[in-house]
Amino acid sequence: MALRTAFEWLGACSGCEIAFLNIGEKVVDLLNGELEIVHAPLLMDHKYGAPEDEQGGISLPQADLGFVSGGVSNEDHLEVLEEMRAKCEYLIALGTCATHGGIPALMNSRDQKQSWQEVFAPAPPEYTNEDTLPNSNVPAPLERVYGCDEKVKIDLLLPGCAPNPEQMYAVIRAVLDGAEQDLPTRSVCDTCPVKREGKGAVAKVKRFIANADYNENEPISDMRCLLEQGYMCMGPVTLAGCAKSGAPSCIQARVPCRGCFGPVRPGGNQMLDMMNAMASNGIDIKSVVDRRSILRFSGAHGRLRHLKKGGK
Repeated sequence: MALRTAFEWLGACSGCEIAFLNIGEKVVDLLNGELEIVHAPLLMDHKYGAPEDEQGGISLPQADLGFVSGGVSNEDHLEVLEEMRAKCEYLIALGTCATHGGIPALMNSRDQKQSWQEVFAPAPPEYTNEDTLPNSNVPAPLERVYGCDEKVKIDLLLPGCAPNPEQMYAVIRAVLDGAEQDLPTRSVCDTCPVKREGKGAVAKVKRFIANADYNENEPISDMRCLLEQGYMCMGPVTLAGCAKSGAPSCIQARVPCRGCFGPVRPGGNQMLDMMNAMASNGIDIKSVVDRRSILRFSGAHGRLRHLKKGGK
């Protein structure tokens, strides 16, 4: 019997769903008898409930396996997430927005009311008389952006911006076969082949406005560690898993890791851990202009908070 599978997106961009399609021809094999997709807004028009439903709320089909992408930032997101949890036997938070808040959670560092006022700033008077925030036919925002596991029980966190298609396939395969999940537990640095020479030769962090020092005709293994060169490469504090083959994805492009797979340790704080990593490489952490931006992908779980004027 095929595994009934549901997909949902909350505050998401569809990149995680595209990653699923990027599994490639194996998707066709899965859909040929092993998976039955019963709900997926990206792929099919499946209404949340019949118009004549007098009970109100949404209704999704029962599923053995569920994937939910995106963070939780308004009441509709929360309602959909709770319905997915109720209807899915095994629920996976897919992508860094779902697991750690992702880029949308950067909003947690600001005053929410002020942010919405700026987003919905009224047009010049000659174009409209509207001078208030939308308050009808739109979901009410929550007080901050949440990771999915802050609101419901999640059976597996599968981060990435976007997730690694090979990991997604391995997870689906393990569920189908009743096998143990074998996901990365090490950092990006632990899987990176670059050359390490010890403490860096720079005292301050460099902005990545110029190329790192490397020879394009030589393999990545001959390039010196970007953190040792003074760049804020977040490999030491970021969970591995982005590499489809060989070196981690950013490193393959000769650019510093951006930290998109979230912290290595469950509940880890990438900002604090990165400050320690930089200090251990002889880099003055005071040279970091905006240290809270290190939490650009992991601002949920109370990591990023609005600071009062004058706060640090």
